[in-house]
Amino acid sequence: MKNRSCCPPENKTENQDGYETVRIAQAQNNCRLCDDYAERQKAKPVAVLCCEGACLRGEVARQAANLLCHTLAPEKTARICLGGAFTKDTGQRDLVRTAPRVLALEGCHVNCASRMMQGVLAGLTPEVIAVDRLYDFDRSRFGIEEMSPEEIQAHARTVAQQLAATL
Repeated sequence: MKNRSCCPPENKTENQDGYETVRIAQAQNNCRLCDDYAERQKAKPVAVLCCEGACLRGEVARQAANLLCHTLAPEKTARICLGGAFTKDTGQRDLVRTAPRVLALEGCHVNCASRMMQGVLAGLTPEVIAVDRLYDFDRSRFGIEEMSPEEIQAHARTVAQQLAATL
């Protein structure tokens, strides 16, 4: 029978004392644009991690993070590339490591973004924001296609405005 796993057996996760061990290949390449961005952002007092989930809740969180960081409070906030910060120890991770305040906008209660970063930055204690609790919607919905883009944008704006008021 063919191995149908997404990962070779040597990269499978193991559960040990409530933790999973994941082997991630070290990055062979680096993005100069990403590093330049991180350098420009390093003086900002708030680093913003965000759920990058492909579900409705993750999409609202992602759009809210972008509105907060690029429209409502760009002088105070640095939007983090979660993939870059998690998979390589360069500028994005440094933004999280050195920020006086770290917000983790989580789409749902699974808290993927904050857990991922706590896995690579021991002692990280971000302020976890349960974004899906900051707006009203039909909680039986899951997929992005189950809500109009306009509704998603309106919910994201509601969340971003609430968070901007706390800065």
